[in-house]
Amino acid sequence: MKKFKALFCFLIATVFFFFSQQSAWAFCGFYVAKADSKLYNQASQVIIARDGERTVLTMANDYQGDVKDFALVVPVPVILQEDQVNVGNPKIIERLDSFSAPRLVEYFDPNPCQPVYYDGMMPSAAPRQNALERRNETQKNALGVTIENQFSAGEYDILILSAKDSDGLEKWLKINGYKIPRGASALLRPYIRQKLKFFVAKVNLDKFANEGFQSLRPLMMAFESPKFMLPIRLGMINGKGEQDLIIYLLSPQGQTEITNYRTVKVPSDVELPEFIPNEFSNFYKSMFTKSYQKEGKKVAFVEYAWNMANCDPCAANPLNQEELKEAGVFWLNPSSRNNVFISRLHVRYDREHFPEDLRFQETANRQLFQGRYIIRHPYQGEMKCDAASEYQKQVRKRQEAEIQTLANLTGWNINDIRKKVNFMEVTPTPWWRRLWNE
Repeated sequence: MKKFKALFCFLIATVFFFFSQQSAWAFCGFYVAKADSKLYNQASQVIIARDGERTVLTMANDYQGDVKDFALVVPVPVILQEDQVNVGNPKIIERLDSFSAPRLVEYFDPNPCQPVYYDGMMPSAAPRQNALERRNETQKNALGVTIENQFSAGEYDILILSAKDSDGLEKWLKINGYKIPRGASALLRPYIRQKLKFFVAKVNLDKFANEGFQSLRPLMMAFESPKFMLPIRLGMINGKGEQDLIIYLLSPQGQTEITNYRTVKVPSDVELPEFIPNEFSNFYKSMFTKSYQKEGKKVAFVEYAWNMANCDPCAANPLNQEELKEAGVFWLNPSSRNNVFISRLHVRYDREHFPEDLRFQETANRQLFQGRYIIRHPYQGEMKCDAASEYQKQVRKRQEAEIQTLANLTGWNINDIRKKVNFMEVTPTPWWRRLWNE
C-alpha cells in the first residue's frame, strides 16, 4: 500500500488513497521531465497546518522513474527563502493517514440466555548552481522569466521563478531541458495573473547518492499569505481523468472547510455484513464512488474531523508533540494537544466538475465526525432458553437489513451479497427444554 505525499495551498504533492489504488492521480503542481522520460504521480496527499495567515505545507512525491529525470513545478504565493524550506520525515504522512482513515469496528453479541446489561454497548537530475548562474541573461529577459532565488534543501536543488507570461515560462523551461506536459501554458496563465511565483525542485544526484536515499523525501515550506487555496487545476496536467486528493488540514480552531464547493460527510455509522472486513478496501472504494456520483461529482467529502487529543475508536494513536511538530504544527501548547484539530477531506475531481482551485477557511466548529463502519457478530454458542428463538429471528432481520444497506451504498448485486452471508439458522426452542432444565 503506497503512502503519503503532501502539500497544499499553492503547491502540492502527491496524493495517496488510504487503500491501494493503481490509477494515475495528479496533484496541484505538475511533474516535468527531460527527453522522453515518463513521469506520473499515482496519488496525492496534502498536509496544511495553518493559523491565521501562517501556513506550513508538506509536499511529498510518489514519483515513478529515475531520480535524475525528476523535476517538480508548483505555484507558490511568495518568494521563498532558504530557511523557509525544509526536508521532512516521510512517515509523518503515514501517521496522519493511519490516525484519520475510515475505520471498521466490530462488536460481538452476548449470549441471549445470559444477558449482560451495560450502557454504551454500541457507541454511536539536476544542473549545478554554477551552471544556473551562467544562464543566458538576454534569453531570460526576452522570455520574461526571472530566477528570484536559488538554494539547496537536503537532496534537492531549488529555483524560485517569476514570469511575465505563461508562453515565456513554458519556453524557458523547454530551453532549459524540461519536457512540459501538453497544455501547461494555458493552465499556468491564471497563476501568473495572480502574481504567484513558481517553485522548481530537482534532485541533486551527488547528494542523493552519498546519503544512500531509497526514495525522495517530502519538502516542507513555511510562509505567510492571506490566500488559503489549493491549485488543483494545474495538477490536472499530469492526471488522466478523475483524480483523488486527500487533504489533512491542521488548525488550532476547529474544522477547516472548502468555501467554493459543497462539502458533505461520507456515509458513516452503518451496520454491514460480517464478510466486509475481508473486503473493506473494495467496499469503501465502491461506496465512495457511488456517493461521489450521487452528489453530481461536484462535492468534497469529510472523512474525519476530530480533536487530536483523543479518538474513539482509535484507528491509530494520536500524534504526539514531536510528530505534530514534524507535521508542521507551529502553535503547540506544551501541556496538551487540545488546540490541534484535524480535518480530513477527500476530493475526487476533474476539469469538468472542478473548474476552480479549492479555497478554504478556518472555522470554530469543533463537531466530531468519523467514517465508521460497524460489524456485529451474532452469538455462536449454545443457547438454551426461550429467548433464543426470538434472538435468532432478530439476527436474521438484522442480516437482511445489513445486506440492503450494503447494496444501497455500493451498488453491488444484492444476490451476490446474499451468497456471502452466513445467515443465522432459526431453530425454535422445544417447549419442554425449559421444563427439564429447571
